[in-house]
Amino acid sequence: CNLINPNFFDLNMKQLISKRTIDKLSKLKATQILSHFHSKSSIPTSSLPPSTNWTKCRFFQIHNTPIPKFVSWSGKRFIHTDTATDTAEEMVSETEDDATMNDFLSRFVWIMRGKLMEVYPDFEKKTIDEMLLVIVSKVVSELEKGGFDQIVGGKSSLPSQDDDFSHDLWKTVWEVSNVVLEDMEKAKRKDKMKNFLQAEQVKEMCRFAGEVGIRGDMLREYRFKWAREKMEESEFYHSLERFKEEEQQGTEYGIGVVEHQSRAEDPKLVALPKRRGKINYKIYGLDLSDSKWSQVADKIHEAEKIICPQEPKKIDGKCKIITEKLLSSQEQDDYSPLIAEWVQLLQPSRVDWINLLDRLNNRNPSLYLKIAEHVLGEESFQTNIRDYSKLVDAHARDNRREDAERIIRKMSENGIVPDILTSTIMVHMYSKAGDLDRAKAAFESLRTQGFLPDMGVYNSMILAYVNAGDPKKGESLMKEMEVRDIKPSKKIYMALLRSFSQHGDANGAHRIATTMQFSGFQPTLESCMLLVEAFGKAGDPDQARQNFDYMIKLGHKPDDRCTAAMIAAYEKNNLLDKALNLLIELEKDGFEPGVATYSVLVDWLSKMQLIDEAEQLLDKIAEQGEAPPFKVHISLCDMYARANVEKKALQALGVLEAKQEQLEPEDFERIIWSLIAGGFVQDAQKFQGLMEARGFTVSEQLQVTLMASQTFLRRRPSVR
Repeated sequence: CNLINPNFFDLNMKQLISKRTIDKLSKLKATQILSHFHSKSSIPTSSLPPSTNWTKCRFFQIHNTPIPKFVSWSGKRFIHTDTATDTAEEMVSETEDDATMNDFLSRFVWIMRGKLMEVYPDFEKKTIDEMLLVIVSKVVSELEKGGFDQIVGGKSSLPSQDDDFSHDLWKTVWEVSNVVLEDMEKAKRKDKMKNFLQAEQVKEMCRFAGEVGIRGDMLREYRFKWAREKMEESEFYHSLERFKEEEQQGTEYGIGVVEHQSRAEDPKLVALPKRRGKINYKIYGLDLSDSKWSQVADKIHEAEKIICPQEPKKIDGKCKIITEKLLSSQEQDDYSPLIAEWVQLLQPSRVDWINLLDRLNNRNPSLYLKIAEHVLGEESFQTNIRDYSKLVDAHARDNRREDAERIIRKMSENGIVPDILTSTIMVHMYSKAGDLDRAKAAFESLRTQGFLPDMGVYNSMILAYVNAGDPKKGESLMKEMEVRDIKPSKKIYMALLRSFSQHGDANGAHRIATTMQFSGFQPTLESCMLLVEAFGKAGDPDQARQNFDYMIKLGHKPDDRCTAAMIAAYEKNNLLDKALNLLIELEKDGFEPGVATYSVLVDWLSKMQLIDEAEQLLDKIAEQGEAPPFKVHISLCDMYARANVEKKALQALGVLEAKQEQLEPEDFERIIWSLIAGGFVQDAQKFQGLMEARGFTVSEQLQVTLMASQTFLRRRPSVR
């Protein structure tokens, strides 16, 4: 008789289960099994084919052992059925209470059939079926005795030796049983996981993640993570409810906590209705008798890798020591040898790398970024584009632009084209850094790949154009958003309005203000003030006053800054009488001029060379406890230089030179013109050098005047 290979029991049971062609379980002669289950007759060894003589094998030592009555088993609970003979009408359908037993038997027979066919390849199928019948009958018998619970419960002792099965066969039976129970538990958790994947809260979080730009594999990983968290949370609260119910029952019946817990550990024996119907070997509620389900089994196995991700390997021994050294390393340490030794000891897969990086991120985030970048080059990590985008995003959030660009270069070297998420991150990073050219390149990369930018990308690009002083291109992007039914935020409208106002583009500012109103944003004090500034700088004081009055009509009380903008509009056209009338009207309504209004008036009076009146306004600014604004010193320098008041002119000039980084090109030219007019030619040449050092270009007329002043250089006048 053939014997089983001694290495047979060292096989990994999970490998035996996966990707094995599902046998036709319906051909196990269920009617014969039922006839034996419901009768106490001995197994007729004479009914076996005489040519096989398999009862004399080392695995089977049959001695007319009576077949025990059938039992249903589920989750360490033994459910006995009454011994009775069922009629043909009663064997029509299978009760729901036997579903777990059917699942267990179908899986058990499927695996055991493969093992028997490996050990006895020469036996006929009928013989294998009879051998399976004997094994299943004995397993049912042990279920009734409670021996199966000992093995499944984790006890190492096998059932007591008898003359039926050898020790090796018993060992195989219990190993297969444990594997079957483990698969049933995994299937149960997988079905439960599918329900939580469709939970409303998980769907809502996925929708939000999609809106902020998370797509593809990263979104899938987050979805499974959130579903697992919801499942663990649900299981936790269910366990609390069960504990509460058990405690209430113990209190109601006067049972102590210790006694109640010990009683709960004992298996419960309950009676079920008589078994009806025949045993149908089903898996997941499907009859797998047809051969077409073998292809389905392979697809399920592949899908299981996604639904139930692989768990990381257990780390112990020397590998655990190396892992701790890695986790406790510092940024300046050389961690490459430790990683190489860790890889050699563990032979990690992607899930092992991710587990290590997660632990490292929790303990040492700065070192995590360096090691994560190193891991990108590991073949076993199976690097994908999402791993690159995660690192680029991490560096971009911390304003480490050079590190982010290095990761992007590695992507290009490895032939990986940035996807929508990486390009989006690049747009945000470059626009935040003020690098308009690279931000535009990343933005165009999105369009080239056929991706439609989302609202966040549009916002970043519009702000990049605004910061670069090109609000018209930002406005064109805003119109593109409106065409795609993406409503710009109020922040974007105000940024564009502010930029148009600063550049004195009254038409652009008016367009943005009108679009804001059509989009449902009502005019505010700031938006009205920006319109007043825009028309004032454009030299249209009438439109500025019209917007000023409209602001008051809306119920907004003019503040100091808004009034200063209106006075500046009158100053540009030298309408002093209208400015004074406006101030008188506002003072009647309780308005008191502040620093901003006084600063505009000082600038106006300085241009008119009204030194005494300007100095009186300076005293009013000082009375409010504030220092004169920086722009006031430009006005004072202009006034004193043209009036040849050398001491005060040089004093104001010193303040301007100390804060020259705040000067704009028009400020430099005004200072230089006033110095030339006052005869301070050397100081004018000095400020010309400062202007050119800042990268500003001196106007042609000013250059000619400076050259002429150098030709007719005269001594600086003395103080009068």
